[in-house]
Amino acid sequence: MKLSFRWYGEDDPVKIGYIRQIPNMYSVVTAVYDVPVGEVWSVESIEKLKKTTEDNGLHFDVIESVPVHEDIKLGLPTREKFIENYKENIRRLGNAGVKVICYNFMPIFDWTRTQLDYVLPDGSTALVYFKKQLEKMDPLTGELSLPGWDASYTKKDLNDLFEKYKSVDEEKLFENLEYFLKAIIPVAEEAGVKMAIHPDDPPYSIFGLPRIITGEENLDRFLKLVDSEYNGLTFCTGSFGSSNKNDVVAMVDKYAAMGRIHFMHIRNVKLYEDDSFEESAHYSPCGSLDIVAIMKALHKNGFDGYLRPDHGRMIWGETGRPGYGLYDRALGASYMTGIWETLDKLK
Repeated sequence: MKLSFRWYGEDDPVKIGYIRQIPNMYSVVTAVYDVPVGEVWSVESIEKLKKTTEDNGLHFDVIESVPVHEDIKLGLPTREKFIENYKENIRRLGNAGVKVICYNFMPIFDWTRTQLDYVLPDGSTALVYFKKQLEKMDPLTGELSLPGWDASYTKKDLNDLFEKYKSVDEEKLFENLEYFLKAIIPVAEEAGVKMAIHPDDPPYSIFGLPRIITGEENLDRFLKLVDSEYNGLTFCTGSFGSSNKNDVVAMVDKYAAMGRIHFMHIRNVKLYEDDSFEESAHYSPCGSLDIVAIMKALHKNGFDGYLRPDHGRMIWGETGRPGYGLYDRALGASYMTGIWETLDKLK
């Protein structure tokens, strides 16, 4: 496996030079963040990211993410322009040597949490998703507080989007995803870039909006939409693990054996009976997921793709982007490296 680390560019409180110092670190996972969703990234911006990454002794192989415009998800006639722009981004990133693009197909909201500073018993703080907190929020009235979500929409924008999504159920969203995939995967094949969809986070409906990348049945359907190795997965253990319906270890084993996992996000969660959850340390006894078993499933299947520690707690007084502090993610990276080394030596 190729160990990687999310970096948000020059404005990230975590310096890229610190990432290089984490043992076994192979690549940085980053993106161009100053271009509106749906627009084409400049060659200059891509090359600047590539140079910064490589100047710091790391590989520029994975982009997370190239966002999908809402018009594509909605299936509007205007999607054609944005699909063409998306194709051009794939080509430009392929020309720069990128091997994998992570993206998602979640309507309106990306990963959703209800609190960013929940205090765990050890005094660290973590992102959490509590259903009772979400029930008190209403995006249509402006009573909304979702840490980590890019709140770039005005109240009017949100109301307009929700109105448009009234005609989009899960079946329609699948149709729109299929249309998108059939347009971009041939381009990805030509560019040598593997597309890796991120699961819905959490993997169930939020505010009545449809979500479809949620579990094994829908993953099987997704992979058949375009049966190509370039149509694959970003398998996020924390996202799938946020539902009691998902057997995460069995799913990792299945899709790694198929060769359709191109990118792994490893995160642990402490799961509640109602599918509420709190994010925990990566170390297996801290959460509901068996990280050792997940790593064993990858190792057994010869996984040689990219893997990064996902959201971490804020520990040792660190402040910064919620879920993306340096210290706890570095501990998670070292924990996973230790598991992998042990598995290698037990062969």
